[in-house]
Amino acid sequence: MRNSYFSFANERREKTLSAGFTLIELMVVLAIIVTITTITLSSQSSFNKSIILANTAYDVALTLRSAEIYGLSGRAVGGTSVAGYGLHFQKAVPGSFMLFADTSPAPNASNCHGLPAGGASAPDAKPGNCTYDTGEKVMDYNLGNGITVSDFCAYSFGAWACAYAQGGGLTELDIVFSRPNPEPFINVNGTRACIALSSPQGGARFVSVGASGEITADASSCP
Repeated sequence: MRNSYFSFANERREKTLSAGFTLIELMVVLAIIVTITTITLSSQSSFNKSIILANTAYDVALTLRSAEIYGLSGRAVGGTSVAGYGLHFQKAVPGSFMLFADTSPAPNASNCHGLPAGGASAPDAKPGNCTYDTGEKVMDYNLGNGITVSDFCAYSFGAWACAYAQGGGLTELDIVFSRPNPEPFINVNGTRACIALSSPQGGARFVSVGASGEITADASSCP
């Protein structure tokens, strides 16, 4: 009798162990794995998109810094070493911007630089009008990854003028640096400027240029 009892107990235990997971248990485990994987991939994707947008803002800021260095150091272009360099943004082309050398028109008293004491023929007489003109392009820059310039603004006469904000109306933005002073020349007689960058997945970054030439890739807003 005792042997029969133990035989029955062992048989029951073996059947329990051999049963394994039920279908419902497997479905619950799979649901948990899928949920964790989805959350992880979504978080990673959002992080990557944020990094790409931040890197793009730094690329724009670095290109502005390059224009500043070229302009202040007198990088030779078209037979002159006193031309300014700048960036050109267009409302109609939000996915790119342009580096240009401000070589046209020839030095004259009415342009943004005026004339030195020696007149238009003096070695330090600067060409250009502090805006982009056809034929001045040095290089185009494409933002990529669907990122666009969603707005740009210039501060002039105590108020902001923008492509979209502040009532819109600004169709182009030129930021030019020319020796010997670090202060930028900004079209519409601006003293400061900012550029807003947006991603199709959401999020925005702002690049600003201050009145003294300081360039910030992580400004808090624009304007």
